[in-house]
Amino acid sequence: MRKVLFLLSALVLFGCTANVKGPVLTIEGGQVQGVQSVKKGVTVFRGIPYAAAPIGDLRWKEPQPVTPWKGVKVADIFGHPGFQAVHYPGGYTTEWGYGAEQAYSEDCLYLNVWTPAPGKADAKLPVALWIHGGGYREGWGSEPEFEGSEWAAKGVVLVSINYRLGVFGFLTHPDLAAESPHGVSGNYGILDQIESLKWIQKNIAQFGGDPDNVTIFGQSAGAGSVKTLVASPLTEGLIDKAIIMSGGGLTVPQPQAAAPAAMPSMARFPMLTPEEQAAKNKEIFAWAGYDTLEKMRRAGTTEVYALPTIYAGATGQRASLTGSPVVEGYVNTKSFDNACLDGTVANIPYMMGYTMNDMGNMASGIAAFCLNREEQGGKAWAYEFARPLPDDGSEPGVTARLKGAFHSSDLWFVFKTLQYCWRPWTQGDWDLSEKMLTAWTNFAKYGDPNGKDGGDWAPCTKDNQKFMVFKLDKDDKEASELTDPVTELGY
Repeated sequence: MRKVLFLLSALVLFGCTANVKGPVLTIEGGQVQGVQSVKKGVTVFRGIPYAAAPIGDLRWKEPQPVTPWKGVKVADIFGHPGFQAVHYPGGYTTEWGYGAEQAYSEDCLYLNVWTPAPGKADAKLPVALWIHGGGYREGWGSEPEFEGSEWAAKGVVLVSINYRLGVFGFLTHPDLAAESPHGVSGNYGILDQIESLKWIQKNIAQFGGDPDNVTIFGQSAGAGSVKTLVASPLTEGLIDKAIIMSGGGLTVPQPQAAAPAAMPSMARFPMLTPEEQAAKNKEIFAWAGYDTLEKMRRAGTTEVYALPTIYAGATGQRASLTGSPVVEGYVNTKSFDNACLDGTVANIPYMMGYTMNDMGNMASGIAAFCLNREEQGGKAWAYEFARPLPDDGSEPGVTARLKGAFHSSDLWFVFKTLQYCWRPWTQGDWDLSEKMLTAWTNFAKYGDPNGKDGGDWAPCTKDNQKFMVFKLDKDDKEASELTDPVTELGY
């Protein structure tokens, strides 16, 4: 029965029953009309293009102006996710219930808007831009756990995006740098995110949003993207608040110690500098016959995606093409850590946190960031998500269930989308989700997770190194509280 309910919820989520249309809005590119979301009083606009399709001659170029359309675009279908590997059952695929999304494609520059005030330009509601994670190689903004109706019902206009991934979003290559007016290559996926922020500035008032009150938030690689964006000179004036979820904190340089003996695997595959990686990328493409940018852009999507695997199989050599942000002097002029340390990171309110069973304990780095913000005259709130998710008791296998408060387990709670999950939630889970949703949307509204009048969740400072720990008690009742995990770790 639970599986049947999950599938029915997914049908509703992906718009199969959304027939009630909203007002027609005029935005960049043409006219667009949304439909009623899964929650009464909320209109969703699915699959709005925010830039031209980055295909053909636009592959590996900065996003270009959106191609205008004729007539009214009924925005009732989500856009294509960025091109990525097929998702097989097990782990996160089983967790999120993938399967109803559009085909993966390079034509992926689409965004979605959930709003309670379409067509009301004077509403001036706070805006939140969600940036999905997935290691910069997978994921999309319309995954089931990111359904944005509850945010809109709280009075926040939520925008989610797709952006270029993997080799299509982050390839570095000497010829691409030579072609660029900025003399750089890579970071195309980050440039997509910046373009979506510019789209918000130009268009969000039509959806009832305030372009002068924009929060960006993301998890995992989405959190890494947020860190890149707040350190980039290209986002000045575009971001007012930021939430960094399971993306680490500030890495404070340590005294250099003697290097440990290299492991055999590291000796075989040494770390490449950005320049060496770009040169290696050129070598791999040329090996396959793509020795000019024209040939590289004519190559098929699947051919480009599979090239490292083919090259490695044929040559036995390392073949990992660039797949994440790089410091190249244009989008990234310095790392997030260096921007924090020299005071050039965006001077805005921050929230930063992690899950109890995350990919490495992040508490110390998060505390270091909060203290850095205090030194720079800013504020940062820290949190830990400590609710081990309930499960069905199944053992690991083909469709292994993820266990504990694992990396990304807090997403169901932040979006209050528990109904789209197979897990046997308790009332305490719903109460915890409501508390987290309220804190996150309060932050988007006021720059304070407590709300406009303040509350118990104090910023993390040198004299008050406390994190808000979101959890349930032994009776599965919501029992979140401020605690001091940093001191317990000996920070």
